[in-house]
Amino acid sequence: MSEPNEQPDASNPINIAETDAPMPRQWLSGSLKYTDFMPLTEGGTAELQTCLDKNLHRTVVYKTLHDHLQSSDLETARFLREARVTAMIAHPGTVPVYELGRDRSGELFFTMKKLEGQDLRSILMSIAAKDRMVSEQYPLAVLVDVLIQTCQTVSYAHKQGVIHRDLKPANILVGEFGEVTVLDWGLAKVRGETPSSAVEEAVVKEATGKKAVSLELTQPGKRYGTPLYMSPEQARGDDSLDERTDVYNLGSVLFEMLTAKNLVWGNDVEEVLAQVLERPTPVPSEMAPERDVPPELEAICLKALQKDPADRYSSVNELFQDLSAYRTGRPISVYRASALVRLVRWRDRHALPLTAALGVLVGVLLCWAVLKTL
Repeated sequence: MSEPNEQPDASNPINIAETDAPMPRQWLSGSLKYTDFMPLTEGGTAELQTCLDKNLHRTVVYKTLHDHLQSSDLETARFLREARVTAMIAHPGTVPVYELGRDRSGELFFTMKKLEGQDLRSILMSIAAKDRMVSEQYPLAVLVDVLIQTCQTVSYAHKQGVIHRDLKPANILVGEFGEVTVLDWGLAKVRGETPSSAVEEAVVKEATGKKAVSLELTQPGKRYGTPLYMSPEQARGDDSLDERTDVYNLGSVLFEMLTAKNLVWGNDVEEVLAQVLERPTPVPSEMAPERDVPPELEAICLKALQKDPADRYSSVNELFQDLSAYRTGRPISVYRASALVRLVRWRDRHALPLTAALGVLVGVLLCWAVLKTL
């Protein structure tokens, strides 16, 4: 296995030896062209490694199912869905997928861009721990901009018929230059998916022998997502989720940005889900009075976190519009400031042109006064 510094990396400049290396006539394809594998991270179902694409001389991320899940028809179907959904969304806020295939052993893999950056979860945890450097790098205005970019990506995915269902800070990556990427579409729900169309007949081995059972990528009555960020309908296991579930998930992220605290908490999953379903939604300014929560953002947050989907923003695009209006000082749909506050903000937004106009007026009056004395 190679040393890390032998692989081209985003932190190292591109050099002529890599760009102009000759392409062998007996070139490698498929999994054969990947080498120098190194562990990156792993989750409950899959393992991610970095490796070198020998043809393009670039480092990529190589994802495979864990060995014990390679024979699972259900996990295989989900793995394929994740790779294809991520590739088909093809938005600047998603990870570019390079290849889907099988290795020499016939096991599935897909490769994607190796991203550099810090996930929003670690940023928010540092802010909650009062890390001064991180707090100065990510003030609330910057965090809201991160959420705005996230909304743009998710809204685009909704237009393509895809609901994420697992939006949380850990799945939002912030790059060095402010780029924001929405990760992990493994729990995505795709337009047209119904219990009848999503069912896959899988052959599983039980103690009594082989038996065909119905498995679904999205099974009615099952909860999909992360409990701390689940919508009430996810917590109930509803099978008819729509875009407003992602609205709620993003509202949970905004709540954490405003308060540096989780919306819900508990000692176990059932306690957390009980809070999601039964506990009244806390008000950010009351949860964190020391943080001077802007009332406009509080109103946006509470609108997104309504228990009943019918009372939320009807789409992520509506949430995006209000967040964008807040950042540019325009009125938002769910909050109306007092007349005095609106006047002060109007003055602040127009301070430069008003100052310039006043300067011109003073200059004209001075010229007029001078001319009058001649």
